Amino acid sequence: MKVIVVVGAGKIGGAIALMLADTGSYRVVVADRDGQQLAKIDRHPAISVTAVDIADHAALVGVLKGKFAVLSAAPFHLTGKVAQAALDAGVHYLDLTEDVATTRMVKTLADGADTAFIPQCGLAPGFISIVANDLAKRFDSLDSVRMRVGALPQYPSNALNYNLTWSTDGLINEYIEQCEAIVEGKLINVPAMEEREEFSLDGVTYEAFNTSGGLGTLAETLQGRVRTMNYRTIRYPGHQAIIKALLHDLNLKNRRDVLKDLFENALPATMQDVVVVFVTVCGWKDGRYLQETYANKVYAGMVADKRMSAIQITTAAGITAVLDLLADGKLPQKGFVRQEEISLDDFLANRFGRAYGVEPAKRRETA
Repeated sequence: MKVIVVVGAGKIGGAIALMLADTGSYRVVVADRDGQQLAKIDRHPAISVTAVDIADHAALVGVLKGKFAVLSAAPFHLTGKVAQAALDAGVHYLDLTEDVATTRMVKTLADGADTAFIPQCGLAPGFISIVANDLAKRFDSLDSVRMRVGALPQYPSNALNYNLTWSTDGLINEYIEQCEAIVEGKLINVPAMEEREEFSLDGVTYEAFNTSGGLGTLAETLQGRVRTMNYRTIRYPGHQAIIKALLHDLNLKNRRDVLKDLFENALPATMQDVVVVFVTVCGWKDGRYLQETYANKVYAGMVADKRMSAIQITTAAGITAVLDLLADGKLPQKGFVRQEEISLDDFLANRFGRAYGVEPAKRRETA
C-alpha cells in the first residue's frame, strides 16, 4: 500500500484524501498548518493528519521522506514550496495549480530529478489538456483548438449568476493574470476577462472569456502546429461585465484582499454545481476541413459514500487518476511530465477517471 501526502486540508484536499483512501490501495497523510481545517477531514482508517507549515521547509521534507508521492492542493502561491520539498525528499510530485509562473518553476526543478513532477493535474489545466490533445491527434494538420470550462451553480440566484465553488485565491488569479494564447501561429499573452463570446449547449446559453492558466503546457506543445488556440472560462451571461467593473472601475485588481473579502462574504458557496467541459478542434484530415468536439457536463453526487460538489469530483478525479497511472507505470517515472502525455483512453478507463464518463455525468441529484 503506497503512502501519499496530500498538502492542503481544504475541500479539494479532503476529497482527494477520501477518494484515495476509499480504494484500499493508498494510505493518506493530510498535511496543513491549520488545525481547524485538519479537524474537518473525513475520518477513515487509511487517513491520518499532521500539522505542518509549508513555509517550514525542513519540517515538510521530514513529512514527505519515505512516501511515494505528494499531491499539492495548497493555494497557488505556496505550491512552489511543496515542489521544492518534494525534490529534496525524493518523492513524486503532483499539483493542481493553474498559475503559469509556478508551473515554470516546477519544470525547472524537474530537470534531472529522479522522480516525476506532474503539475496541473486538475480540471483546467489538466483534464481539458488531455481531451484537447486527444482530439488534435486525430488530424493531419491543425487550424484551431478552443478549450472552454466552467464550474457553475445549477441554480444561479444573484446578479453575478455565480456561487463560490473552489479556491477564491485561484479564482481571482485567473481573473487578473495574463493569459497565454496562440494567435496566427504565435504564442502571445492576452488580457484576462476579454474576448467575450456566447454559445449554447443543451439549450442553455453561456458566455466565455479569457482567463489565465487554462492552456497549461499544451500551448508550448502545439506551438508551430496550430493557427489559433485559446482557453476561456464559462459563465452564465452577465457575469463578465460585473467582474470587469469590480476589477477595473473600482480598481480591485490591485486590492486582491478586498476582492477576496467581498467574494467570500457576499457570494455563498454551493454544493449544487455543474462542471461544463467544451472543446472544439478544427483541422484537415484526408484533404477535408473537419471539426471534432468534446462536450460534457458533470454534476454533484455521491463519491466514496459522501456527497461531493462537481468541482470537487472533477478536480480530485483528475489528480487521483494521474497518480494511479503513475503508480501503474503508465507515465514516465522521472522528470517533467505534461498533461498532454496522458492518454485519454487510459484516463477514462481509470477507476478515478471514470467520474468524467457519460453515466457519472448523469449523477444530478442522485444523492
